[in-house]
Amino acid sequence: MRWLLRRLAGGLGVLLGAATVTFLAMELIPGDPARALVGSAPATPQTMALIRHEMGLDLPLPVRYGHYLARLASGDLGRSYQLQQPVSAIIGEQVWPTVQLALAATLLAFAGAVLVATLTAGRWRVARGVAQAVELVAVSTPSFWLGLLLLSVFAFRLRLVPVGVDQGPAALILPAVTLAVPVGAILTQVLRDGMEGALRQPFVVSVRARGVGELGVRARHVLRHGLSPAVTLSGWLVGHLLGGAVLVETVFARPGLGRVTLAAISSRDFPVVIAMVLFVAVVFVVVSTLVDGLYRVIDPRLRGAAP
Repeated sequence: MRWLLRRLAGGLGVLLGAATVTFLAMELIPGDPARALVGSAPATPQTMALIRHEMGLDLPLPVRYGHYLARLASGDLGRSYQLQQPVSAIIGEQVWPTVQLALAATLLAFAGAVLVATLTAGRWRVARGVAQAVELVAVSTPSFWLGLLLLSVFAFRLRLVPVGVDQGPAALILPAVTLAVPVGAILTQVLRDGMEGALRQPFVVSVRARGVGELGVRARHVLRHGLSPAVTLSGWLVGHLLGGAVLVETVFARPGLGRVTLAAISSRDFPVVIAMVLFVAVVFVVVSTLVDGLYRVIDPRLRGAAP
């Protein structure tokens, strides 16, 4: 219970910090939210003053910050300046396509990392060197360039994969691969290092002495020990997936939180931007808590340890 309370307090601190930093950052961005709301339509100074008053922009900064925190504490995320809809409704409409993309990319990244790391860890120096070179290229490749390359080859030239949200699950393949390639390359490197460290442990000699085959040694024993650093990294990769979704959804013209966030930043739609940052912060806190709990499942030595 003490551990849960500490995690809850830490999570609330993360949310408060994310909300505060985002609020201050949006205040420092040049431009006038009221002018962004009016757009190119002509408006008199009296009209602009009325709009600023309705938006609360004529209040001092500390007062606006206090009202902002009070609304967040009550669960009110506000209304979008541009779309004139509740922010919670906008997130609810766009969250599922992003979740689909992130889950598909995560499954592809982990499956590829486990397969490549299991086959190349501690043996086949040439194959291991080739895999490391490919991983380095994958990590260094910009997501938007990779997405455009996959689109031009597999969708437009070979016509093997459809493009468009209305094309069913097959249209998710290229965006998921684009998002999974750099993540999978990083996971493979970390997982291989962990497995190679486990292969040097004495328990591997005991397992092999009992007649277990090489594949069984790697898949049933070594992989489990090597997963710990990869699990640690997975908490950070969640943020990478959500951040990469902005580019991937833009390249493939998919709906989702990424495109909504990009449009909100461009138009200074404060309520939407702040809500998106808080959403990512909540996901980060939840994933970090799950990762800490997963340690005890992967490593039995931690189950009886003090919090």
